[in-house]
Formats: sequence, C-alpha cells, structure tokens
Amino acid sequence: MTAPERFADDPAFAVHEGGKLQVRPTRGIESIADLALTYTPGVARVSSAIAAEPPLARRYTWAPRVVAVVSDGTAVLGLGDIGPAAALPVMEGKACLFSEFGGLSAVPIVLSTTDTEEIVAAVEAIAPSFGGINLEDISAPRCFEIEDRLRKSLSIPVMHDDQHGTAIVVLAALRNAARVVGRELGDLRVVVAGAGAAGVACTKILLEAGIGDISVADSKGILHPGREDLTPIKQWLVDNTNEAGFAGTMVDALAGADVYLGLSGGSVPESAIATMAENCIVFSLANPIPEVDPEMAATYAAVVATGRSDLPNQINNVLAFPGVFRGAIDAGATSITEEMKLAAATALADVVGDEVRADYIVPSPLDRRVAAAVAEAVAACARESGVATPG
Repeated sequence: MTAPERFADDPAFAVHEGGKLQVRPTRGIESIADLALTYTPGVARVSSAIAAEPPLARRYTWAPRVVAVVSDGTAVLGLGDIGPAAALPVMEGKACLFSEFGGLSAVPIVLSTTDTEEIVAAVEAIAPSFGGINLEDISAPRCFEIEDRLRKSLSIPVMHDDQHGTAIVVLAALRNAARVVGRELGDLRVVVAGAGAAGVACTKILLEAGIGDISVADSKGILHPGREDLTPIKQWLVDNTNEAGFAGTMVDALAGADVYLGLSGGSVPESAIATMAENCIVFSLANPIPEVDPEMAATYAAVVATGRSDLPNQINNVLAFPGVFRGAIDAGATSITEEMKLAAATALADVVGDEVRADYIVPSPLDRRVAAAVAEAVAACARESGVATPG
C-alpha cells in the first residue's frame, strides 16, 4: 500500500497534502512595461534608492509585513524532539494562523542544527528579509539564550511564542478568573508546575502583573534555596519566587493554594486538588491530556481552563501572537517589551469584558475581535514606550 493510500481515510493528511502555503505576487505581469517595472530595469531604481536610504525598505519591500517562523523541531507541542522535517507542517500551520488572524504573511523556516551559535547566526543572516522573528518549538534552556541574543542583535521584533504567547494568554485568563471568584491578583498564591520555557515566562509575567506569591516546581520538586545544580534560569526563579518558603513537592505546595498552573505534563492526583483553597482556579494546559482531569477539577475549582479546543476556556497561543506581531510591526517596533506583553494580556482579557463567567474567561480562538484589540494595544504601548519608529 502506498503512503497516500494508507492515509486516505484521515482528513488531516488531505489538508496538508502539498503543504499549506504558497507565495503569490501582488502585481500582475501582462506586458513588457509590467515586466520592466517589476524586474529590470525598474527594480534597479528602487534598489538604488534603498541602498542610499535603508529605511525606504520599510515601504518598498515585503520585509516589514512578513514574519519568519523559525524552529529546530526540538520541542514540538505534544511530540517533543521530532527534528526539522517533521516540524515543518507545524510551522506551516503557524504561518497560516499569522495570515488568518493577524493579516501578516509568514514564512516557515526549519533549521537542521540544534547548536545555539549556529541558530543565532542563521537567524541573524536571514533577518533583513523579515519584519519579525517568531521562534517556535526550540527546547529549553537553549531557547532562553537564543531569544535573548537575537533580541539584542536585531532591530526587529523577536519573540519565542512558546514562552511569551503562552504567558500573555495565561495572564489574561487569570485576570478574568480572579474576577469570577472576586479576588485581586495580588492576593493569589500560585503553584506553577513546570520550569521549562512556558513555566518560566508565565512566572515572569505573573510577577510583573503583581501576583502575590508564586512557587515553581520542576520534576524534582519546588525550586528553593536549598536546591543544588540549578541552571541560571532556575536560580533566577529561586531568587524571585517562593516567598512562602516551600521546599517539598509540588503536591505539598498545592495545599491551600489559590491557583494551579500546569505546564509540564504528567498527572496530578485528586487528593492534591482537594487540598487547594476554596474557590480555587485550575489551569491544566498539557495537551492532549491535561495534568488534572477537567471533570474532576470542576468538583473543587471555581474556574477550570485547559489547552483543549473541545472544552471551555481554551488557553491557546493564537489568541496572542498574531496581534502581538501585527501591533509591533504596525508601530515599527524594534523589539517586543515586557510592557507590550502586559498590554496584550490586558487587551485580551478586556475582549471578554462584562460577559466574563466561569466558563468564559478568554475569548474563542475564532473571535475576530481578538487580534485587532491586541494589535492596537501593543502598537500604542510601543509608541508610548519609545520602541516604535516613524514611517
């Protein structure tokens, strides 16, 4: 049986056959005059002008409206380290979401290297062709260094979506969940399960937003000063979290906690959720199987969210990244700042507005208001914070 025959009954393969993207010109070529303007000799006048005045590229090339979706395929959601070729369909899908929800073109780029130096060099080399860099599915801890170095070396927006897209949506959802239970963010005690890319970014943005106390757990338990052999990022977490001084397991820390934020996979027993505070909040985001069974969680928690599209309150990065990049690019931002991420989270939460309820703390991924609201807030913040450029 040939490969096409083997997959004939699976509709996913029909959608992906031949890839999901193509490049189309914005101008037709129907005459010699069209050809002369589109290519030689007309194009030489435009190229010469840009060479003399580089900012003209923002108006006379596609680069400012195109995002590169870059991955090495080492941390694909739900699949892990599957390599660049197998990751390409995911990056194509991401590019489709940029177009559909953000009105931006995007080009998927998978790299056949996992070396930090080579990835940084490759992205720096291709950057002139793009208006933004979306880093995707690159494993921790390399993803932290890669993003940090590219943000410093490039003058266009760079964002590792697995970190910051997740963090933005989690903060928006938690803002509205807190409203449902009548609590302030500063009064909440949060337990984060997972110290990888998403766990670190979520912890940082929640701290920025004023969360009262956060404890972060990895596979060995709560991060605390007595731990040894910590990576630099885990040491940062030790230095900036766990005011309550927990030193045991994640399950121990859940006793009396207001919020569980699962970003690590695995399974959390019912007995642990049962020890959480009254009217607690459970965000169990592992896919396809949440760490906490949603039906069970609902017997104890006032608000439950997952990463699944077939359940209420889906924490989905598509609620963030199209609008974040659209707003940053519209403003000509040279970077995506912490303030811009916070503005994105607030705008996303505000889309729900007065309709907020236990089963509606974030909008649907198909809500067309989302990207526009996030983009407007991000662009305004970029202008106010001085990272926008005129043009």
